[in-house]
Amino acid sequence: MENVSVVRVFTLAGINETVNYRMTIFALTLLYYCVILFFNICLITIIIVDENLHEPMYVLLCNFCINGIYGTTGFYPKFLLDLLTSIPQISYEGCLFQAFIMYSFACSDLSILAVMAYDRYVAICRPLHYRSIMSKRRVTQLVCFSWLTPFCIFSISVILTSRLSLCGSKIQKLFCVNWVIFKLACNESDIVSNNIVSYATIVIYVLHGVFIMWTYMHLVKTSVKSIDDRVRFMQTCVPHLISLTTFLIIIVFDLLYMRFASTKLPQGLQNFIAIEFLIIPPLMNPLIYGFKLTKIRNRIMYIVCSGRK
Repeated sequence: MENVSVVRVFTLAGINETVNYRMTIFALTLLYYCVILFFNICLITIIIVDENLHEPMYVLLCNFCINGIYGTTGFYPKFLLDLLTSIPQISYEGCLFQAFIMYSFACSDLSILAVMAYDRYVAICRPLHYRSIMSKRRVTQLVCFSWLTPFCIFSISVILTSRLSLCGSKIQKLFCVNWVIFKLACNESDIVSNNIVSYATIVIYVLHGVFIMWTYMHLVKTSVKSIDDRVRFMQTCVPHLISLTTFLIIIVFDLLYMRFASTKLPQGLQNFIAIEFLIIPPLMNPLIYGFKLTKIRNRIMYIVCSGRK
């Protein structure tokens, strides 16, 4: 029997399925990660450099892209390194740190989406008060909320996880998450406090979802009243809705899989389900916002046309 004083290294067994295709997967993963970095960094740079884009909606979008880089950087470099090693391992501290990054990334995404929904609600439903409500101070507070809330919650969660006595060191995934570490606990009674924090976290982020639904009920009611509001809704809210819907489907599916899935599924399929939130949203979001939002699209076209001269 092992305990927390003995388990200092975890084995990431989920990668064993790829043993015959590691170099191919390495090349494709490296290319994909570079593409994610390129599009997100481009969008961040455009928003920072162009003073016309220093508006609440674009500041929030900038944070959205920064969070995408943060989350993917917590996974892809380690995964690429694991593909080059015969026995993928991660230290106990490194595992807890990666678990913190994965959860805080996902929940920061939802927090930022909630703040973006609030921004659109004020812009369309209360346009005359938009400047006063979405002041620089208020935007700063909202950005801090979207980052600090998940950081504080998962700091507590990781601290509680670090106190568990573990009776195993094999993780059947490509990366570390708290729920998998819970399963290695020697006694179920040890994870009661972790479960309380987990359910409290679920409640907090379900309330985020309820708030987003409330804002969109008002947005739709307001938008049908005039053509201008409908146009604004289609231009600025549709990208947000696409990002939100994609994110929620992926996260709900991942949570259901993590809690109830059968181990009879092929390991390759299990791996894809586990990392799809690191594959689809980080690349899809900058592309959707880049092509759909007029100011950003015009700025991109200006840069492209200037480069050809």
